[in-house]
Amino acid sequence: MVGVDVGGTNTVFGIVDARGNIIATDKVKTAAYETAEEYADAVCAGIQKLIDANGGSEKVKGVGIGAPNGNYYNGTIEFAPNLRWKGVIPLAALFEERLHIPSVLTNDANAAAIGEMTYGAARGMKNFIMITLGTGVGSGIVINGQLVYGCDGFAGELGHVIVRENGRVCGCGRHGCLEAYCSATGVARTAREFLTSRAEPSLLRNIPSEEITSKDVYDAAIQGDKIACEIFDYTGTILGEALANFIAFSSPEAIILFGGLAHAGDLIFKPVQKAIDANILNIFKGKAKLLPSELKDSDAAVLGASALGWEIKEPVE
Repeated sequence: MVGVDVGGTNTVFGIVDARGNIIATDKVKTAAYETAEEYADAVCAGIQKLIDANGGSEKVKGVGIGAPNGNYYNGTIEFAPNLRWKGVIPLAALFEERLHIPSVLTNDANAAAIGEMTYGAARGMKNFIMITLGTGVGSGIVINGQLVYGCDGFAGELGHVIVRENGRVCGCGRHGCLEAYCSATGVARTAREFLTSRAEPSLLRNIPSEEITSKDVYDAAIQGDKIACEIFDYTGTILGEALANFIAFSSPEAIILFGGLAHAGDLIFKPVQKAIDANILNIFKGKAKLLPSELKDSDAAVLGASALGWEIKEPVE
């Protein structure tokens, strides 16, 4: 199978065998292409190159794609705020036209959840929530062993739950979404706000304001920078409050944090856990574990996306 992880920054794709071993991978810059057609040309050319170097197309049964706002039912990306192509993009069809291999698509966070359930921290779990903390905030919700898609394929957009009334403008156009605060870009926004409103010294003041990234905040925090540490506390508190609410509606065995911000370790996990404990309903206390993903960032989504390929039905002769 081929697995494709469409991220706001990079698209990673790879060939995966039946045992879940990633045989070969490559990537392209997602935002480097003006149109979805040009993007599909580039990604499919890269996929074909990998296929040709690893046994040819006859060995590939399908292509699974994880993408922002991916609709499993229709094979389309629909109005993704973190991608430059607007409207409805029939990405699965674009891939099939170029590769002549059956292709299926789902939300990128759902793909990561499938990967985690099959190969990572959620092995053996039937009820868990995957939260992806990258360019945006995504989620994959598994209940009774099944991903939740809803009536239209879009269930589980937890990154766009409003957590601050009349808060920051989100990429989706609304105000106060979780994504506007707890994504990598949200952390950078918090850094700029804190540096503007406060006078105390910070290592972050050595970086031009508009160039600050979440990685810069992390680097400063591990050196004990007070403002940087407070940025992580602020971010983790907002995320933990939201997770306490999410626990109430699906009673998961675990919440798994995945993506760049999850690599901050205790800097993010401690304030998240503290906020969960302070806000969770009594009947749920101590039940849902907060866990880091056990898979590499690219691996979870690529493995999960490739697993979608096994669901492709053979055409009836």
